Order: sequence, then structure tokens, then C-alpha cells
Amino acid sequence: MERAELVELLTPDGLTLIDQVGGSDADTDPVGTVSRLRAEGHSPALVSAVLTQVRLRRKAVGKFGEFASRMLFTEAGLEQATRLRVAALHAGRFSSAGLTRVADLGCGIGGDAMAMAAMDLEVTAVDADEVTATVASYNLAPFPTADVRHSNAEDIDTSEFDGLYFDPARRTAGHSNTTRLTRPEDYSPSLDLVFGRAATQPVGVKLGPGFDRSLIPENCEAQWVSVDGQVVELGLWFGPLARVGVRRSALVLDGAGTHELTAPADSEDVAVREPGEFLYEPDGAVIRARLIGDVAREIGAGMLSPGIAYLTGDAEVATPFAAAFRVIERFPLDERTLKRELAKRDIGTLEVKKRGADIDPAVFRKRMALRGSKSATIVLTRVNGKHAALLCERIPRN
Repeated sequence: MERAELVELLTPDGLTLIDQVGGSDADTDPVGTVSRLRAEGHSPALVSAVLTQVRLRRKAVGKFGEFASRMLFTEAGLEQATRLRVAALHAGRFSSAGLTRVADLGCGIGGDAMAMAAMDLEVTAVDADEVTATVASYNLAPFPTADVRHSNAEDIDTSEFDGLYFDPARRTAGHSNTTRLTRPEDYSPSLDLVFGRAATQPVGVKLGPGFDRSLIPENCEAQWVSVDGQVVELGLWFGPLARVGVRRSALVLDGAGTHELTAPADSEDVAVREPGEFLYEPDGAVIRARLIGDVAREIGAGMLSPGIAYLTGDAEVATPFAAAFRVIERFPLDERTLKRELAKRDIGTLEVKKRGADIDPAVFRKRMALRGSKSATIVLTRVNGKHAALLCERIPRN
């Protein structure tokens, strides 16, 4: 979204038009919608901006629920925004620590700041991009304890706040078609500045889940968060925002609620054992936090192979921290053998999982030439160091 488009969009006519088009058949007949709006005298730029907002609002429901229908977005802003469910947990950290004046530095479209303001925290949302800051201002307008500044995080006097929340830019500048920055030294603001502030003030930092663990400071709590099976972020928490005795955490959010594993350090792996009747795949947050051993001990399982994040056991144990599979049969990792065995079992729908095997699941599935009527899961991996394929049945979660 360009500044000129945003200016036109933020008029009473523009905002009214978004609501009107949002309730129409814009999805089923986009060409007709454009023609109708142009015939009504709306400019091409406004029509394009309105249709983009309608599309983004519908896409944003997964992150913001009913709030999405009253918000504005940019393509990049929505992609990088914190889910409201996770943002509420961030805000809860500040509230529980007794911090009341928070600077959200790198606020994006304002998702985290919205959650903070909803908890009656005084939040100043800061973003270096003018369009993004304007969008955040619109989204935060209903919250009297929130304000927005268009500024670089480096230029903010943080002494006026008792808590800081950083979401460093980890993508190239722009509002769409941005690319991920792979080097932490390219983040904005820099991690040197962020960790420097953490030495003197309570600080929370949102980072990508694949952030280099060797760069995580020792004096913070590192929490990996997954939502419905997808690892969405790594949060680093310093000072009173970190919990006493917790240095590693895996937070799993799913339809059944909120589940967490915590530990003072990475957990020790359990021993490798012979495959049992059941296979367990730890949640991505558990794997990133290196708490696989704790999950294994909780469910009475062993490692399937050294360094491979699969567990195996003899009993079916329900846990929110791992997906469970019943092992039907074990085969050598040989495509001709597997193709023959899948055809014999009338398998037509195949979920392909792999760890420790250099195989492209999509290519593998295509080579199996599946035509059956039944479904199954196949795990291409190592068993005690040797390649193998485990034909499995996924066990539904309660």
C-alpha cells in the first residue's frame, strides 16, 4: 500500500466503502465488483485499495478473529503480525510483572499493542515506516491508553517507560513482496541495541523460531510458541518478564487450550530403544526448545535413533506435546518395495513425514503412483542409525 492509497482509504467514503464491499460478492465476482465501483465514480486507486483491504481482512480472521473486520492491514504487516491469542500472553507478562508504561518498538500494524492496551497498559507503539505507523494508529484508535509514534526505535528515549517490547524488522522494507533477512546483524533495530536495553530495563523480544540458539543470551527466558502445530515465534524475556528458574519453554496452543513445558535448561535426551508399537512426533516448539527428553520421560518413550526427533514406545499415551502414530509395519527405505507394499494395502492417500532422510516428500509421493481407496502415514527416517520406512496410522487427538 502506498501513502497516496492510504490517504484516500482513510476518508469517510473510503472506510464506508470497505464495509460495503466486505459484505458483497467481491470474492465470487471481482470483475463485476470493480466495474460497479468504477461506474459509481470511485477512482482506480481507491477501488484497488478497498478490494485489497477486504481480502486482507478475511485473511486476518485466523489471527485476529472478530477484530479483523474493523482493522486495516498491509500485506507484509499481516504476515508478520502476532496472533491476538499470542499477543495476549505477551501483554500478560507485562501486566503480571507490574509494568504499566510499555513501548512497543517495531509495532507493525499494532497487534501486540492492541493486546497491551486491552489490559489497560499505557502503550506507545513505534514504527519506522510511515504507512505502517498510520495503519497502527487506525487500529489502536479505539484504545484510549495507546498512542503511536512514527520513529526509529533507536531514536526513542526509553527512560520514560518501565517496560520495552521489541519486534525487530526481520524482512526487507516494504508493504508487500518482502524477503526474509537471514543475518541477525541486519535486523532493525539491531540485536546489540535490544540486548543492551535488556541490561538496564525489563525487555521482551519477538524473534523468528529458527533464530540461532547460540546467540540467545544466558540471562533470559527463551520461549518457543506453536499454534495449531505451527511454530510461530521465539520470545526472549529479560528481568522481571522472565520467570524464576525458567530458561527454556515450549508453549503449545491448540483447540484444546494452552499447554506448556518449562525447564531450567535444555533437557537430556533419553536412550535409544527398539521401535515399539507407537511412534511419537514432538511438537515443533518442543523440538526447538530442546525439551524432547522431558516429553519422552513423561510418556515413557525412548529415542528412535540418535539425533532424530522421533520417540517410540509400547503404550498409547495422549499428550499435547506430541502427535501419536500406531506403527503398522517397518520396511527398508527402498522405493520399489514401498510402492509395491502401498499398492498391496490399497493406499491412495499418503501423509509423508521424514527426518534424517534426504527425500522430498512431494516427489516421493508422486513416485508411489497411489491409486487406492485407503489412507496412511509413512515415516521416512532412521531407526537406531539405519534408514527405514515406518508405515503408520495417525491417532486422532481427543
